[in-house]
Amino acid sequence: MLHARFDDAASEALTQCVKEIEQTTDVELVLVVRARSAVYRHADYLFAAVVSFLSLLFLLFAPFDFHYYWVAIDVALVFVICVYISSRSNAIRRRLTTKDFRAQAVRLHAAAMFYEAGIANTSAELGLLVYVSLFERRLELIADRGVLQGVPALEWNEMMFELHQIGSQPDPETLQAGLAKLGALLAQHLPATGENPNELPDAPRFEFK
Repeated sequence: MLHARFDDAASEALTQCVKEIEQTTDVELVLVVRARSAVYRHADYLFAAVVSFLSLLFLLFAPFDFHYYWVAIDVALVFVICVYISSRSNAIRRRLTTKDFRAQAVRLHAAAMFYEAGIANTSAELGLLVYVSLFERRLELIADRGVLQGVPALEWNEMMFELHQIGSQPDPETLQAGLAKLGALLAQHLPATGENPNELPDAPRFEFK
């Protein structure tokens, strides 16, 4: 599983990376890594419904004799088993959901996290969220007003593109390298003044349940 790579060692390395970034810039950076950004139960039910229908066709037209009451029981049992199988399979869920749906789920949860974690409430409006969703293989970057005003738009967009590429193949090492490049950009345009307190935790927030 993807989140197995984000272990205690990765947490320590990423925490140190965030600390080093915040020593060179006034930006308050928060890193969140989630297993997924939606429940995807609809994909489980769709998979189960399709397989159950195929099993019903088999029971009705197979050259074997089945008592009629076993048909309903077998189809219901197949449905339950398939829901369970799909709930444990990223491949099935990914095939039965659209890329746009997954992207929208990540954007919505990242925006909610920006406010939930207090990133939108920093005193200097220099909060920055790096949100990685492993199942969707997406990274969202949400910055407060002070960051967007301080970093030139062209350089910011180029950095966002690089980080989005990293999010498509999420890995602690490549994420750390990407954060280091982001930190260098922030240090260039929003250097540390010594007047901005550390308002948010440096440790990444891992949510894998």
